[in-house]
Amino acid sequence: MKTNVLPRILSNASKTARLRIFPKTSFSSAPQYRIAGLLKKMLLLIIASLAMNFVLAQQKLSVRGKVIDSLTMEPIESAVITDPHTGNKSATSKNGSFVLHKVTGDTLLVSFIGYQPKLVKIQYGKAVLIALEKGVISLRDVTITNNETLSTNKTLTNLDLNMQPAKSAQDLLRLIPGLFIAQHQGGGKAEQIFLRGFDADHGTDVNISVDGIPVNMVSHAHGQGYADLHFLIPETVSSYDFGKGPYYTDKGDFTTAGYVAYNTLNVLPQDELKVEVGQFQTLRILAMINLLNEKARKKGQSAYIAAERLYSNGGPFALPEHFTRYNVFGKFITPIDSNNKLTAIISTLKSDWRASGETPDRAVAEGYIANRFGSLDTAQGGHTDRTNASLKLTTNLGNDWVMDNQLWYSHYYFNLISNFTFYYYFPTTGDEFRQKETRDLGGYNWKISKSATVNNTTFTSTAGAGTHYDNIDPLELDHTENGQFLGYLQYGRAKELNVNGYFDETARTGKWLFNAGIRADYFHFFYQNLAPDSDIYATNVFAGKSPDAHSGTISPKFNVVYTFNDTFQLYLKAGKGFHSNDARVVIANQGFEILPAAYGADLGFNWKPAPNLFINTALWYLFLQQEFTFGQDLIDQPGGPVTPSGKTVRYGVDFSARYQFTDWLFASLNVNAARPRYIDSLPGHNYVPLAPTLTSTAGLYFRTKSGFNGGISYRYLHNRAANSTYTLTAQGYFITDLTVNYTKKWYQIGLAIENLFNRQWDESQFEYISQLKGETAPVDQVSYTPGVPFFAKLKLTVFF
Repeated sequence: MKTNVLPRILSNASKTARLRIFPKTSFSSAPQYRIAGLLKKMLLLIIASLAMNFVLAQQKLSVRGKVIDSLTMEPIESAVITDPHTGNKSATSKNGSFVLHKVTGDTLLVSFIGYQPKLVKIQYGKAVLIALEKGVISLRDVTITNNETLSTNKTLTNLDLNMQPAKSAQDLLRLIPGLFIAQHQGGGKAEQIFLRGFDADHGTDVNISVDGIPVNMVSHAHGQGYADLHFLIPETVSSYDFGKGPYYTDKGDFTTAGYVAYNTLNVLPQDELKVEVGQFQTLRILAMINLLNEKARKKGQSAYIAAERLYSNGGPFALPEHFTRYNVFGKFITPIDSNNKLTAIISTLKSDWRASGETPDRAVAEGYIANRFGSLDTAQGGHTDRTNASLKLTTNLGNDWVMDNQLWYSHYYFNLISNFTFYYYFPTTGDEFRQKETRDLGGYNWKISKSATVNNTTFTSTAGAGTHYDNIDPLELDHTENGQFLGYLQYGRAKELNVNGYFDETARTGKWLFNAGIRADYFHFFYQNLAPDSDIYATNVFAGKSPDAHSGTISPKFNVVYTFNDTFQLYLKAGKGFHSNDARVVIANQGFEILPAAYGADLGFNWKPAPNLFINTALWYLFLQQEFTFGQDLIDQPGGPVTPSGKTVRYGVDFSARYQFTDWLFASLNVNAARPRYIDSLPGHNYVPLAPTLTSTAGLYFRTKSGFNGGISYRYLHNRAANSTYTLTAQGYFITDLTVNYTKKWYQIGLAIENLFNRQWDESQFEYISQLKGETAPVDQVSYTPGVPFFAKLKLTVFF
């Protein structure tokens, strides 16, 4: 009340002063007295006015509020809040809340890409709830702020997810600028990942998660960090976040090249049924159904289920792949009280496939198979299943304190038969092998955060801790022939525990943002060799060695952002990360280099040189204490095909641009260059096998008011070294894809074409020393999995 009384008093005083300047009495006094009195009263009026302005200046208030989607009632992250009178800006947090300081007027402008901008009235002292409606996508709505160190990625992800809706789990990974993938086992196996000069195999250097559940698997039967994302139904994804480099305190193991985090829908906007039919006997059926009504949604409750079934014969391969996948996903959200919200998730995946495997270049020329799509071992293929469950409690503790507690659990099974080298190791029975495991894994994630403003500086403090435990029993590598067991190459059980904690502080003042954090990780490894002594195949690298080992690491991070204005921003990132070794490698090597470190730095900028153009560019550097590479020696190498090697260094440049020609036509361009090299090898022998050096993606995308939408895009991967001397080359490719949809309120009809111009290309390539049946000597050569030829698919979706 006191802050309102003083202005009224001063206002009344100023009115009195004005009346007394020109009193009703006549001007009969002496001139000098009249002038002196006039000056005196004018001085009083000036003093009163200055006092009023001073008090009103002190009454510039901070406005708090929350921004939500008008349809789903879900919070909108990264919406921009602007004071139209001063241009002062803020942005919403993950829960949609914001604080804007020094507000001078009674209106705020709220905008976010893909929504209609909204001018809202405010009342001082009252929090405001702002509901935005979906609208056209406009790059004009993109405003560069220093609200967060990851603002670059938020802009790109919001644009790309709106304009490039994913058609499959593989497409979800391709949304990351500079990230390339390769499938080489019939569609059911996790994709090979390339990013920032890394051949990350199936996830050794890219941390992937879904709703806080880790996707990467430690000490996997097929290779360290194996990340099978196929349990994620693409239509359930609401948003994704990514970061390149080791600069993020809440991201631990495998975050060297970067991380990708997906979030599923909390609220299903509408029910839908989709049918996709394509070449090669491809059929996919999807259903997504709300389980609660609109009344429950208004109370903050939501529940839905999604299910898909996919079948494909695998393209033109001589060996039908009979690829099948079943997915079921369910999510339930309910408020417990006004300060607590519970989120429950359950999902399950089951998949089977056959595969033609990798083919040596000489196999066709020498008549072993009729064409590129033949198979040298028809027993190859696999089965996998994974079931996930998660409970997350989000608590508003008051005074801007927010706390998350999450428990998660997964059960997993994997069985894969492969043959890379044919008759090189076992000339009589062949080199076919099975990788097999059963595992239970689970963990706990805790996080607490608070935002507070002191003078003109906003501080955001975050602390977190977690555990991750894997029990793998059995974990085996078998020698097989035509899929039948011959003997153990490795057989045992593994356990691995990770305990971690971190603290992160962000200070935002004026044009500056400073972020510093530190993370601590502790690992305990256990591997027990269970192979019988009588088995002549079983390796003895574990003989006489302790089955336990442990280690820890500290990872500091530091980021600085300077925002010149709402069109240009400069940032510097620096930090340490790591990737853990396979438990079998750790025990075999008696704890040597358990947690190889990665040290990196980025210098980059975000720029809007024009209202319809957004550019992100970064120069980067990364040193890795120990590279993980793919190797063929499955007999003597304890960690399977992913093997530790020497130190490496990488540096490069990332460039991304997004441009809007009209309100319905958009363009995107990504160019990523890298120079990966071993630093403890001689020149000419220091190439990192299969590491990408130049990649690019680009596309033209359209979305008209009449309902037509889609786009045409390309993927380019440059030639690269297949071995450390670059005497063998992994051939690059340039592939064009096309998507055209017609969307109305109740239905969508679409056509998707991969490899529009039917180019011959190799999706995956590896160096193997192999020996085909009848050959008198082994040959060191590149083997390949042929890429998909022209592939068309029709889809029909009904919304209800």
